[in-house]
Amino acid sequence: MLTIGELASYAGVTVRAVRHYHAKGLLPEPERDHSGYRRYDGRAVVELIKIRTLAEAGVPLARVRELLQADEGEFAAAVADIDRRLREEIRERQRHRKRIARLEAGDNLVLPPEVVEYLDLLRVLGVDERIVQVERDGWIPLAAHSPERVPEWVARKREQIADPRLVGFYLTLGQALDHTDDDPQLVGLADKLAAYVTEVADERGEEYVDDADIEVPLVELMDTLAFDTVPPARRLIELLTERGWTGWTRLGRVGPERSRRG
Repeated sequence: MLTIGELASYAGVTVRAVRHYHAKGLLPEPERDHSGYRRYDGRAVVELIKIRTLAEAGVPLARVRELLQADEGEFAAAVADIDRRLREEIRERQRHRKRIARLEAGDNLVLPPEVVEYLDLLRVLGVDERIVQVERDGWIPLAAHSPERVPEWVARKREQIADPRLVGFYLTLGQALDHTDDDPQLVGLADKLAAYVTEVADERGEEYVDDADIEVPLVELMDTLAFDTVPPARRLIELLTERGWTGWTRLGRVGPERSRRG
């Protein structure tokens, strides 16, 4: 025969838990012996272990009470059902673990590997991280909307970034990020960019400058992302328009009338 403390220790619960189960009517409370102690037999140990095991499995105490009163067949069926639920919870938690692990992947979480490699190349070339972030934010809607075209676009970007003139433009733009819209450096940057684009268009054709064929709503979204992240970009586009080219995500030559008005 066991005291309440011995019973609790044997079953792996606290004395307070045993008393709680008494109060809930789950575990019968024995009469006191001649010494004034309550003594528990082996059946109480079995019942308490059942209660603890079911409760730890998430079974409400009201349901535990029903199971303790069920016959052997009903109890076995209920245990099997609980086991199925627990296995499903384990699978769901494993899925959550995989999702959580993916959060450590950074850009890999939302972008194809070739885009991540391209962004890393920009970093290696010394491009300002804020510009890299603009590039990344622009790739996200592109990859979501037209994933089949991502390899083509990345190949073109890699070809363009191999030109030292474009790398120089990126580096100069990075230096201009912390300046105001009226900073003369933006004028010089616009001159450099316009000269670069014009030279490339003359060498390779205007279709080379912009053959991305991105839909207008996506272009507008990507431009907005760029302007919000890099405010000088909007002023730079105004200056670029004065020099015969317009656009940020998509560059295009402007007519002489619009260029003069700019």
